[in-house]
Amino acid sequence: MVTPRITACICTYNRYDTLSKALQSVLGQSLDRSLYRIMVVDNSPDHARAEAFGAGLREPSFLDYRIETTPGLSNARNVGARDCGTEFIAFMDDDAVAKPRWLEQILLAFDTFGARVGVVGGRVDPLWESPRPAWLDDAMLGHVSVVNWGGGLREAGQKEWFAGTNIAFRAQAILDHGLFDVRLGRTGGGASLLSNEETELVRRIHEAGQIGVYQPDAIVDHLVERRRLTQDWFRKRVAWQAVSDFMMNPSRTAESVNTGKDWLLEFFFGLPPRQRTIRGLWLPCETAAQFNHQLGSLYLAVAGALNGFAGLESDVRPAG
Repeated sequence: MVTPRITACICTYNRYDTLSKALQSVLGQSLDRSLYRIMVVDNSPDHARAEAFGAGLREPSFLDYRIETTPGLSNARNVGARDCGTEFIAFMDDDAVAKPRWLEQILLAFDTFGARVGVVGGRVDPLWESPRPAWLDDAMLGHVSVVNWGGGLREAGQKEWFAGTNIAFRAQAILDHGLFDVRLGRTGGGASLLSNEETELVRRIHEAGQIGVYQPDAIVDHLVERRRLTQDWFRKRVAWQAVSDFMMNPSRTAESVNTGKDWLLEFFFGLPPRQRTIRGLWLPCETAAQFNHQLGSLYLAVAGALNGFAGLESDVRPAG
């Protein structure tokens, strides 16, 4: 009997419309079904509805549909890691669609680099629900989990991060290095946009001596919803990124504020005098360059506030 090697884990919250498409893409993988399993961890608040949706999907030894009553994406992923029963586990969001060779290419990456690899990240292409705005340039695409570092299969560079909608781990590495931090990551319907749960776990895995590998041929398409294609949403996303970074590493966040303070001051003092107030952080921007500068300034302002603006008092300039 062939033992499955990898579990495709989809954590979901009230997204049955997109979940169906995600499941179909995982069911249609090129990898032989004897080599992989599927686990859905349903964190939706209506447990009866979740049970009704999953009732017809369960297949013993192949598709495990779990109802998880404890809220939080990090907790749901930890459930997957603890209970997958396979050497590897690959996480994908409920609004993503995997290319047919997704799991095959993830296993190729693990097999190519051997026991020293603890995590593999793949490419994430956008599925635009509405046209991409002119103010949204490539530098901002990471905020909607678009990842394309180019090149071929390789050990990931120091600044090459992986998106949670396309990341795979040696399951034992998750268990050995403290699981996903339940203080980080999304909970519920998205009022909080806390993140960094993958980044923090990958950091611990690296510190233990294992490496991360980028596999550009392991591809998922990820929905970029219409509601996210607004400047308000991006501002919210960046503000929560500052909070997430502070929770993960307060001293490093303080350092980023101190090194970026000139950028923040340049933004404010570049505004017309009447707009040179906190309101400048939410003024509508017409160009990508303006919006990028505003987002960077917003990040620094939130991070600075979390650190009490320590060390910045001497940089206050009079309005001119």
